[in-house]
Amino acid sequence: MSEVKIAAESRTEFGKGASRRLRRADKLPAVVYGHGEDPIHVALPHHDTLMALKNSNVLINLDIEGKSQLVIPKAVQRDALRQGILEHVDLLTVKRGEKVVVEIPVLTEGELAPGSNLLENVLNTLSVEAEATHIPESVTVSIAGLDAGASILAKDIPLPSGSTLAGDEDAVVLQVLAAQAEEPAAEGEEGAEGAEA
Repeated sequence: MSEVKIAAESRTEFGKGASRRLRRADKLPAVVYGHGEDPIHVALPHHDTLMALKNSNVLINLDIEGKSQLVIPKAVQRDALRQGILEHVDLLTVKRGEKVVVEIPVLTEGELAPGSNLLENVLNTLSVEAEATHIPESVTVSIAGLDAGASILAKDIPLPSGSTLAGDEDAVVLQVLAAQAEEPAAEGEEGAEGAEA
């Protein structure tokens, strides 16, 4: 798991206008929560934060005007229209040795059994409990040789050492569906003929 150091500035202005001014200065409004402390409102460098958040469940060593604080991203708001633009980040304070519950991406490897089968990712992430400084970046599941009708449950997925399942162990994560033969688009053809007439 990667650890990234980011310098933060305390902020005292709030609201949409203050947030817009921060973004124009290439800074990102954020709030740090956790351990029963009052929330701390900070401004982060947008580019550095964006790069850090490319790593799943990154551990951030936040330098808030000389005071060091370990945090993990809890909620990230992104611009709906512009890719690569962050709007706001909620950060959760953590301590070394502390256990946290996080969502980690589920990756697959291998090929399904021969035939026209489709793999459905019912869940793209798995909820696990792990030490804050040793959060797994992802979990990889082998789908090699699986045939139509097969499914993989959360409890079937081997987790990295030090991690335990935090969600429903009987939740279906992946399932293999039999591909359906496509029927001719009769309605579309009739519509086209009607348009010509």
